[in-house]
Order: sequence, then structure tokens, then C-alpha cells
Amino acid sequence: MKKFQVVSFVIMLLMMVPFGNAFAQTKTVSGKVLDVNGKAVPGVHVRIKGFKNNGATTDENGTYSIKMEDNTSDIIIFSKPDFDDREVEIRDQNNLDVRLYSDIRYNAYGQEVHRNAISADFRSGFLTFESEDQRFKFWFDNRVYFDMAYFPTKDVYNPIGNGVNIRRARFAVKTRVWKHWGGEIDLDFAGAVMEMKDMYVQYFFMNGNKDWGHIKAGNFKEGFSMEETTTSRYVSFIERSLMSKMTPSRHLGIAYTQWGKKWLFIGGVSFAKTGEPDDVAFTKDKNKKAGIDEGYALTGRLVFTPIRDDEKVLHIGGAYSYRTPITSAEIYKGIRYSTRTMSSINRKKYLDTDDIINVDATTLYNVELAAAYKNFVFQAEYTGSTLKGTDLGGETGIEQAKFEGAYAQVGWLIFGGKYNYNGREGEFTQVSRGKDWGDVELLFRFDYVNWNDFDAKIYGGAANVYTLGVNYHVNNNVKFMLDYSYANHDRYANGKGKLYIGHDADGNLTKDFTEAVETAGKGGDDFGMIQARIEIDF
Repeated sequence: MKKFQVVSFVIMLLMMVPFGNAFAQTKTVSGKVLDVNGKAVPGVHVRIKGFKNNGATTDENGTYSIKMEDNTSDIIIFSKPDFDDREVEIRDQNNLDVRLYSDIRYNAYGQEVHRNAISADFRSGFLTFESEDQRFKFWFDNRVYFDMAYFPTKDVYNPIGNGVNIRRARFAVKTRVWKHWGGEIDLDFAGAVMEMKDMYVQYFFMNGNKDWGHIKAGNFKEGFSMEETTTSRYVSFIERSLMSKMTPSRHLGIAYTQWGKKWLFIGGVSFAKTGEPDDVAFTKDKNKKAGIDEGYALTGRLVFTPIRDDEKVLHIGGAYSYRTPITSAEIYKGIRYSTRTMSSINRKKYLDTDDIINVDATTLYNVELAAAYKNFVFQAEYTGSTLKGTDLGGETGIEQAKFEGAYAQVGWLIFGGKYNYNGREGEFTQVSRGKDWGDVELLFRFDYVNWNDFDAKIYGGAANVYTLGVNYHVNNNVKFMLDYSYANHDRYANGKGKLYIGHDADGNLTKDFTEAVETAGKGGDDFGMIQARIEIDF
């Protein structure tokens, strides 16, 4: 009996197979494919999603017919070159007309343009868009710095107000197109005034897919001084050194850069400044009224890195610049060195040579020495300036004046981070943090500048500044900075006669260094300051 039941069950299963197939239903879906203007589109490949081989093709009238079964997808894909693919869900429809949209696009001038798919990702915290073939790329380089300053020293000759400000509010877009070409647009909105920063066109020289140099034309920083060419994102202190006010920054020009494994060369010619409205106005006015040439500067920088690997680097560099008078200066053939002392909130310029007139040429020279080993770094520079002309300053008969400045600094990432070096720019770049939550950096810097030339009867003042810094690197985008600085000015640092530097014989405050009764080394305003910054780069 049991054998009979088993045999009967097997026979029933075998009999159900054809009946099961009979229940599988097939339906035909048909329709027309039209373009955006309602015209028939022939040659469109029509297939069921998940099945690449079977399908149909629209005829000259744009019509198609395709069979679908219950066990297939309910989605039909329509595709043809020069059109965007389209997926349509059938549901209970037997007749389906669809429209395809051309993937050909036109620019604002009616010209057909070629399209490349791009991908977006964050690279070290910066949003970057890049094509699949890596020939096109652009990325944002924005930043906001919120600064605070407190001046605890109240026993000063010239009162100082505490305060806060937006030190920088930058919007920049950089690009690399057709592999070899690049460019940048960079604007600063701090202080409610727009200022033009980097604006240039760039061509890269390549060996295969590897860059080995570039040429740049536009408005950008000259190749002079390690600290000055380093972007503010990676400068270790809230403010750059006093010496940086002697070094050239952004000018219109053309520069050539080439690098190797252990060396870097930058050389170029630059012209007038154009970052601020006054720079442009001065240049246009001198051209219009007197037809004066804009002037030029020849600048070169050479860097050697005899030791350089993932853990350590030794950097030795130097730079030289020969500069003729430029028309973007307020006074033609005039040079002026002036600076606020380590703070953008204290607006007093204690160090100020005033306008030195009758300058025919200026030469600058710079020496750089830097080293890093894992989480320790050292960096120092010296800059000298020589002014040559006829009767410098007027009524002196002097034909030459010299000034100098220097700084030295050390840093330590105390939780095991690492200092990274950029050989293409000859500078330290974004640090690697030692912990998942970030890293803390301890810093010390000594600053020195001397803008006095007693033979030339130029008294711009001199100063020493000592700064202790603590930085908290939260991630690639966010950083907190805290600096304490103590500034010691000499008796000649009177802000071109506007600031008190001591007392006269009657005990009254005086701005005249010839009347000050303070002993040598005691004149001038000395004070401490505490500054903090909240920074975001994106």
C-alpha cells in the first residue's frame, strides 16, 4: 500500500509540470518612442531590465513591440546613442509611448558641447569634482577665521582696545582642465571690503601623468620667502612674522616653477599690485596723467632638500629680488615699510618708515632654514632690504638705506602627529593628526625687525616679539588657535610721529624720540596680548 502511495505521488508531481508552465502568462507591450519635439525616434533599443540580449528595436516610425512574462522585470529600458537612457515601469499597461531626451547639450552661445560624467568627494576635507578620465577637476578652497584679542597690559603709553573681527572670509575655486591647464579665482571679503587675491592661468608640464613644473600668469604670490608663500591655512601662528611685511606678496606677473626629488626653483617677473581698489586707482592715475611705466621686479627662489622622506626633511633655501618703482604705490618712486604688531585688532602701526622717496631700485635677499622630524619642526628665515636712489627721503643726500628682519620658530605635535612637507611649493603643509580626535600643537616663535637706518636718517622703529602658541587640530577642516605675544618696541617705533614712546624732561608723554628721557632700551611701547582664533577651511 505504501509503495502504491509513493508511486502515485511521483506521478502527480510529473503531471503538474506542464500545467505549471501553462499558468505562466506572456503579454505584449507596444508603443512609440518620440523625442522632445514629438518626432519618431527610430533605432531605439528596447529591453527588459535584467535581460541584455533579448529585446526589440524601434522602426522608422518609432514603434516597438516586446514580449514580457510574469517572471521578468516590470521595467523596460529605452536606450540610443545621443539620448539619455530611460527606464519605465510597465505595471498593467499594454500600450506605452515614451519620450527620450537628447544627451547633447548646448552652451550659452548655441554651440554643441561635450559632456563628461563627474564624481564628487572630499579630499582632505575639500569638496572636489573630477571627471572619470581625470582630465577635468575643480575644487573649493574657502575659509573663515574668527579672531579675538585681549590686551592685559594696561600700563602702556597708547591705550589699546580689546575686540573681535573676521580676519579672513575667503571664497576660492581652483581648477585643472584638459590635464595640462589650471586656474584659480580667490576673493577675500573680510572687513566688508572685497579684495582680489589669487587670479591666474596655469600650464603644467607633464611626464606621462606626472607633473614636473608649471608656468603661471596672473595675480599671485611671488616666489620669495617660505613663510610668505605658505597659505594662511598652514601658517602656525595667528599672524605671520614681522619680517613678512618686508617680503613681496601678490603682484601681477608671470612665473616659472620646476621641481625635482630634492630641489625646487621658482623664477619670474612681476609688475604692479592689483588686489585692492587703491592699487588699481594709483596705477591708472599715473598712467593717465604722466604715462609712467608700471615698473617691474625680477624674483627667484632656490630650495634644496638634501634629506627628505616620510619622517624627516631638511630644507635649505634662498631668494633674491630686484625691484624698480611700481605705479601701484601711493607715491611713485616711494617705498614704505609699516605693520601692525602681531594683531589685526590693534590697528596702531608702531613700526612705520613713512614714505621713503627718490628710490630708484630695491633689492631683497632671503635665507631659509627648516627641518622636521616626525612630530617636531623648526623654521627660520632672515630677510634684508637695500634701497638705492638719489637723496633718499629728501634733504638727506643719502643714496642707500638698509633694513632687516628675521624669525625663528619651533613646533611640537604632542600626541604623535606628523609635519608634512610640500616639495612643489617648498613649505610645510597640512599636519597629520596623531589621534582620532585630533592633535595639540605647542609652538614658540621669536620675531625681530629693524627699520632704522641712522645714516640715512630713517627711523621706522625696531621690535622684538616673543610668542607662545597652542593649536588644536580638530580635523582637516577645523582648528582652534591660542597665542600669547609680548612685544618690545624701541623709542623710534612712534608710528611716524603719531604714537607716544616715552616721557620728556617734564614728565609728560612725548612722541619725539629726541625728547624721551628713558634710558637706552627703555623707550617705546611694550605690551602683551592674548589672541584666539576659530578657523574653518572647506
